[in-house]
Amino acid sequence: MSHRMHGAAAIGLALILTGCATTKFVSTWANPTAPPVEKKKGQTVIACVAAEDKYIRHDAETALAAELTKRGQKGVPSYTILPPDVKDEALAKAAFAKAGAVAVVVMRPVAVDEQTTVSTSSMYAGPHYGGYWGGYYGYGWGHSYASSYVTTETIIVVETLFYNLKDNVLLWSGRSRTTSPSNVASFVKELVGAAAWEMNKAGVFK
Repeated sequence: MSHRMHGAAAIGLALILTGCATTKFVSTWANPTAPPVEKKKGQTVIACVAAEDKYIRHDAETALAAELTKRGQKGVPSYTILPPDVKDEALAKAAFAKAGAVAVVVMRPVAVDEQTTVSTSSMYAGPHYGGYWGGYYGYGWGHSYASSYVTTETIIVVETLFYNLKDNVLLWSGRSRTTSPSNVASFVKELVGAAAWEMNKAGVFK
């Protein structure tokens, strides 16, 4: 991911906006060669969020781990067991194994877009009277008075990945669009719920 994209992702995750978030997955993939995994309660699952800003990463991973725990797993934020900026795969695997993790959920923001909508609301629409005073009266009275409203929505695109650590294989991935998240915690909660629904639908779990 480019520095520009990292910056956009960081800004997107940090936004505190008003409105109700709406998350929809626009594309998903399930590994056709991997058998369904059994959902057992209490298993350790690592929560990873790819964000350069450590504070955003900490907040998002904490929220993700909390959502995994609420769903019966033991969610562990990756920042609690990995050194900062670790890029060594073997080191990461060793840390995950030491924690007893069976899976990893990775959320990677890939884009932040803004969508602006202009709407017009009619304030008054009276009857049309034409032919008076050279047409002036008809022109002035017969048209509506309207006001325009400009609404800007922030859309965050996130790639979610689910890895089976036991077999070292990617089981599922999906790309989602979330409109106007209210904060990081509610954003992650909605995203986890939508991802879980998509994975169940795809037969990732048994």
